Amino acid sequence: MIIVAVTFFGLLALGMPVGFVLGVAGLVGIFDMGGGRFLAMAPDRLFAGLDLFPFLAMPFFILAGEIMNRSGITTHLVRFADSLVGWLRGGMAHSNMVASVMFAGITGAATADAAAFGNTLVPAMVKQGYTRPFACAVTAAGSIIGPTIPPSTLMVIYGSIMGVSIAGLFAAGILPGLLICGICMAVIAASGKRLNLPKSDQGISARVIFASFKESFLALVLPIFILGSILGGIATPTEAASIAVFYALVVGGLVYRALTWNDLYEMLVRTTRITGIIFLIIASASILGWWMTFNQIPQAIASGFLSISQDPNAIIGMIIALLLFIGLFMDINATLIILAPVLAPLTATIGMDPVHAGIMIILALNISLMTPPVGACLFVLASVTKEKVEEITKSLWPFLLAEVIILLVVAYWANLTLFVPRLLGL
Repeated sequence: MIIVAVTFFGLLALGMPVGFVLGVAGLVGIFDMGGGRFLAMAPDRLFAGLDLFPFLAMPFFILAGEIMNRSGITTHLVRFADSLVGWLRGGMAHSNMVASVMFAGITGAATADAAAFGNTLVPAMVKQGYTRPFACAVTAAGSIIGPTIPPSTLMVIYGSIMGVSIAGLFAAGILPGLLICGICMAVIAASGKRLNLPKSDQGISARVIFASFKESFLALVLPIFILGSILGGIATPTEAASIAVFYALVVGGLVYRALTWNDLYEMLVRTTRITGIIFLIIASASILGWWMTFNQIPQAIASGFLSISQDPNAIIGMIIALLLFIGLFMDINATLIILAPVLAPLTATIGMDPVHAGIMIILALNISLMTPPVGACLFVLASVTKEKVEEITKSLWPFLLAEVIILLVVAYWANLTLFVPRLLGL
């Protein structure tokens, strides 16, 4: 166990990509168990880690998001959001949050949200008088709404490997995602006068709202269609994702006429790269996961938690602290794949509903996307906007604190998370 731990953290510290780190650490563990004979199991574990039909939904959701973003759908959504809340003090910051909710129903990826709004909304906010770090902080805080409100690639991964209803996870993510949007808008409102955030001279206009709604209607239909078909039992997540790609191509290519063959090629290449990275992490983690299971490490960790306290509230607190801490240093996909089989049985021991436990784990990891030193959304925004990560972090902490509060509410109030799934009979 010590050899595997030293290998894992040593390679991670040297900067090796996490997908290879997981695979090498797993191979070291297997070799230590039984020498070269055991290494023959590695290819089988690589294949078994990916041999799950729901995983096919991920590349389709990623591609649908790429198409909608490249075809200018993001701009239409932002205009509609701005017509709703742009008249408030800090209106464009509020619009950023509302647009993140709309965009979340299309992509399900925080980095896609951060990249899209980093390219469009951050420059617009700076031009209107916001500081660049604050504009980036608002975008980072809103970006984690993407993998919280369905569709979400993290929910697909968790549901697949843990045998939990993906439709149930999708339904359970709706209210927490909306709560994140609401509390972040409250932070913006509270900061309005203190930071002297810009305020539009124009008030709310029903005519402008209707015009922008009509303009963005086709984009707004897509997330409703995706969720409706999955939650209504009409289509599986994979089927809904593939239909979403077709719909996005029709709207972006034929209606808006904003796509070229070169765009399509670039989107396919980008989707392939993102999917390849995620699948490499999943496949490599399955080797390490098998080694951990064989050596009963999940049971040992669960026993360690229970030896400290058997109070469910204390155990939930320890799980959240562990996830937030590990999320500071590791890719969230790898963290989910490694820790989900460890933590899920522990949550079952204290009586948590599997869907409730899954949402708590996923939301904690989503928050890690905006925490230094390796928060993916921070680095995406720093790359796109040329702003320093340290400066973004300084403006980000009120949003970070607010979202941790929502995480605690979700973790300790099961009825909130399970309200929509129960309503839909999931």
